[in-house]
Amino acid sequence: MNKPFIIGIAGGSGSGKTFFLKCFLEHFKDHEVCLVSQDDYYIPVAHTMTKEENKLYNFDLPSTIDHAHFEDDIEKLIRGESFLKKEYTFNNPDIVPKMLEIKPAPVIIVEGLFILHFKKIASVLNLKIFIEADNDIALQRRIKRDEVERGYSHDDVVYKWENHVTPAYQEYLLPYRNECDQVITNNSHEAEDIICVTEAISKQLRQRVLI
Repeated sequence: MNKPFIIGIAGGSGSGKTFFLKCFLEHFKDHEVCLVSQDDYYIPVAHTMTKEENKLYNFDLPSTIDHAHFEDDIEKLIRGESFLKKEYTFNNPDIVPKMLEIKPAPVIIVEGLFILHFKKIASVLNLKIFIEADNDIALQRRIKRDEVERGYSHDDVVYKWENHVTPAYQEYLLPYRNECDQVITNNSHEAEDIICVTEAISKQLRQRVLI
């Protein structure tokens, strides 16, 4: 297999990375693209903490990521090797994690908060995309997600936003914004806006990579 084209997608919490990725992946067949998510490389801590400690734990630090494992798995894909990875369940003990098989593909997407901060990962990216949203919109998305999907109270979400999320964004992500090839502002609640953006990028990839 020829050397794959590697896309890095970074963005803060509530920027809409997940929806962007969903739209982007729909433009490709399974064998054309693979996704490696930083979330699956969090160092497990749920078994060592109480529920209250879990709420206060700062997940928005590079030290919470097993970046060596993350880097090694990306290198495997570059070499054309598959690997197995246990799904990260956001420290929810009620969810049984799936075992994910990640297979190499002509296009590799690497996404996560710290992918530009981890120098070894940043150095292999052929295209860097930065997703951003206005602070108030991002916060409302975070509140909706964490209250509904993860069972946090409103006060817990706001505490983490002010003390963990915002400082991490400013220190570990925002400094790399101007180094990215494309910056996408995702304030819209209209799916069509993001679909149009992802379609344009996918067409360029088909012309450059998937010939």
